[in-house]
Amino acid sequence: MVRIDDSDPVVKCWLSPNELDHLERTAGADGWEREISMQLMGRCGLRVSEVSYPSTEELRWSKNGEIWLFEVRGKNTKGGGRKLRDAWMPESVADDIHKYTRERKLSESDQWVDASTPSIRRWVKEATQVIADETGNDRWVSVSSHDLRRSWATYHLVERQVDVRTMMAIGGWSDYSAIEPYLAEPTERRIGEAMLSSSLH
Repeated sequence: MVRIDDSDPVVKCWLSPNELDHLERTAGADGWEREISMQLMGRCGLRVSEVSYPSTEELRWSKNGEIWLFEVRGKNTKGGGRKLRDAWMPESVADDIHKYTRERKLSESDQWVDASTPSIRRWVKEATQVIADETGNDRWVSVSSHDLRRSWATYHLVERQVDVRTMMAIGGWSDYSAIEPYLAEPTERRIGEAMLSSSLH
């Protein structure tokens, strides 16, 4: 079930990996480009405004890290002009991107997602409404495009315990104060693991 914090004026939601899968499949029913958009936000941590930037020209295999990285021109959280960074891409998403670009016959410089930021936000809302209608779970209606990035950050910071410096680098946060809100809200599974571990000592 989608986790929600509605104690502030802006409702915050966190999706589990399985819920992200559900959202991606639902969005993809209306077009593969929509599914790719969801993956870039929910699996790679892109802001909605960054989704329409990358193309295959920006994607590279890092032999040193043995990972897929791709260049993103994103928000500078210290202010000023846009900032370039290398974002991380899971191999499963890279596989989908390669299949997608081949099927669509996209050139190296063609953007994977050729859509405006408002359109991508609308795609999220349309998919979450479909899931809410299908499941009867109204929490889905509260999910926004930013919640996909929030879910990605919290999952890696809290569940996988990826160090903060690494997350700041691949997620495009310039200082600790910008990423600190994502360190909250451990899941029930993480609480259970932590407490079980501490009770064994």
